[in-house]
Amino acid sequence: MPNKEGHISFYEEIRKNKVYSVLLIAIVMLVLIGLIYVIGLAIGADVFFISIIAIVISLAYVLIGFYSSDKIALASVNAVPASRADYRQYYDSVEGLTLASGLPMPKLYVMNNPQINAFASGRDPRNAVICVTSGALEKLNKQELEGVLAHELSHVANYDIRFMTLVAVLVGMIAIISEIFLRSLWFRGNDREGKGNAVFVIIGVVLAILAPILVQLVQLAISRKREYAADASGVKFTRYPPGLTNALKKIKNDKPMRNPSKVISSLFISAPDKKERDSIWSTHPSIDNRIRALERM
Repeated sequence: MPNKEGHISFYEEIRKNKVYSVLLIAIVMLVLIGLIYVIGLAIGADVFFISIIAIVISLAYVLIGFYSSDKIALASVNAVPASRADYRQYYDSVEGLTLASGLPMPKLYVMNNPQINAFASGRDPRNAVICVTSGALEKLNKQELEGVLAHELSHVANYDIRFMTLVAVLVGMIAIISEIFLRSLWFRGNDREGKGNAVFVIIGVVLAILAPILVQLVQLAISRKREYAADASGVKFTRYPPGLTNALKKIKNDKPMRNPSKVISSLFISAPDKKERDSIWSTHPSIDNRIRALERM
């Protein structure tokens, strides 16, 4: 809870954002259940056999991506392993943070880009990687770099890759089922045999159109809440909010990233494309809001 000066505990901020994340994913699951129920009433069970096949294929695709997420992310930005000899401060900072957090040491990488940015990937703490831009290593001081690294380690500690993969699977299921249902109506034409109640068909069409948009917005909201949670967890590791706060201020005023990778845009500590940062479709909260939250800790 906020104290008399308006400050908030990072523990309370972490708890609040995790609760919001769970509530939002519950909304996605309710939409999925409601969509399946209405479609079942509208056109019967035949659509479910096709949906099951499509879902199995999509799950296999997502699982392959999940277990290869670190390799895909690193390859997409041409990252190279960071040697201890060349990046001693980088190694020392991460080692100190792993001791503070109790996490295993992740593999460290560097991507050649002048913009200040970083990301973490990997399915669990024992298979995690952290990658920072050359710009982050050059432009951030020790406290600011530690703030950024603590944020990325927090994503690892909070199993955010696993959590967001679950969300992606649910959102993907809704999109697939909606598409199959809408396409099935074209093939059924005017054939009334075995057709469900016309009211449920209309409701099903409306849900099939609106549900994918709704859950995508919810997915983005979950992503933004996980960023707030990682900021708060990072402060818990460093016990120094100004480190990450000042790093975010530098990121805000930094030049845009050249040819940012759309594949892993959501993984970065801040959206590399400045136009994306304040968009309703952004995976990250606005930097100004994050700074204000950190300044209250």
